[in-house]
Amino acid sequence: MRNRPLRQELPWEVAVMKVRKRIHRLLAAAFLLPVAALAQVVGPPSSPAGGINLYTPWFIQGRVKTLQGDPVGGARVTIAPVNVSGGPRSLSTDLQGEFRTEYSLNLESAKELTLDLKVTKKGYLRAHALITFEEAGKTWVIPVTLREAQEDPRLLPQADLIAGLAPRLKKLTAADALSTAGEKDYARGVTEFLEKRSSERAVPYFTKVIRQDASCLPCRTMLALAELDSGDWDGAYRNLAEVFNKMITDRNLGSPEPLVALGAIESWKGNPRDAASYFLEALKYAPQDTLTLQELGRSQLQLRNWGAADEYLGKALAAGAKPEIRLLRAEALLGEDQFQAADQEMARYLEGRDLKKMPLAVRALWMKIDNRKQIEADYGKGKSKGEQALDYLRHPPLDAEGLEPAADEAQLDPILKAVGKTVAQSFVNFPNTSSLEQIHQEKL
Repeated sequence: MRNRPLRQELPWEVAVMKVRKRIHRLLAAAFLLPVAALAQVVGPPSSPAGGINLYTPWFIQGRVKTLQGDPVGGARVTIAPVNVSGGPRSLSTDLQGEFRTEYSLNLESAKELTLDLKVTKKGYLRAHALITFEEAGKTWVIPVTLREAQEDPRLLPQADLIAGLAPRLKKLTAADALSTAGEKDYARGVTEFLEKRSSERAVPYFTKVIRQDASCLPCRTMLALAELDSGDWDGAYRNLAEVFNKMITDRNLGSPEPLVALGAIESWKGNPRDAASYFLEALKYAPQDTLTLQELGRSQLQLRNWGAADEYLGKALAAGAKPEIRLLRAEALLGEDQFQAADQEMARYLEGRDLKKMPLAVRALWMKIDNRKQIEADYGKGKSKGEQALDYLRHPPLDAEGLEPAADEAQLDPILKAVGKTVAQSFVNFPNTSSLEQIHQEKL
């Protein structure tokens, strides 16, 4: 069989082969590029740097919890970028209360990332925060606190705290380290916050002020109150803590407002002892401050320090506290076994109003006072008739027929040893168990 002569390639076939080789080389070079080079995307011809736009990731992670630190699962999280284009994202927290997302932004157009964050769940107040991140490529963790929609009636309402502190900070001057440039933005923030009742619109103005006047502690306190009202409890706590730290280094910069706000937050978290320490510190700046005195008395009432609670609540009433504080003082007097004084304080609170139309808490406290008064009256009647109090040890009020007391305590030791042995064996023989529990408390 003859070998066929080799056919000579035509010119157009040679050109095709060259093009194929070039394509193969480009593909091979693309697969061998490092990861960082793959992140470069070709942009429009009008873009700077020769049409190459550099994109970098912003990793966002958050954890939603209650005031007591318990995770909140199943909460709806809505995130919307403010300073860059892009629609809102809707996320949901897992069982540990966590959520995650990621943004890729052009470094030429965005040096920082500002997000508008909202968190909602049934049974809780809405949380809202305006957060700015200034560095890309790292994971930013956002703490979010949800408060129960039903406030504890025994504690200071949030609205009363803001109403008691914010008007004090309405007008600031250069003496408060507020610059001339910051006065206009601060005045706009005050107008939105106190006059138009829009704390969300006030927060950006106050944030702008403290960026240029970082040493203005009253400005930062006002920002914290606006954040608290808008639903950003974590941002409020951070700003108040920063004010407190600066007050420690220089007591001349101090004022009672941030201390009272911190104390109120600690009381909402269930820490009356920590709250009392802030209120005591606030009294050093304003010894006759009504709000401070009443909240210090409230904290002592939670700690069951009846005498101290009576003292501070009495001073608060003398300084002009609301009539509701009389209920707290009546409870403190009841704890001190001063039934008549507690009854008089309750009468001052009622001022002739029909008890049946009062809230349940008021009626319950009145019944406690009335019951203790009745017991005291019955005891006094018994003493006036010469009756003897019962001696449960020597004369037990039981039918002891057929029972004879032991001659000595010799039998007590073996009885106690037998009981102790039985208890010890129950621990030894108890089967090994392991469990993972989650405890949820719901207030109706």
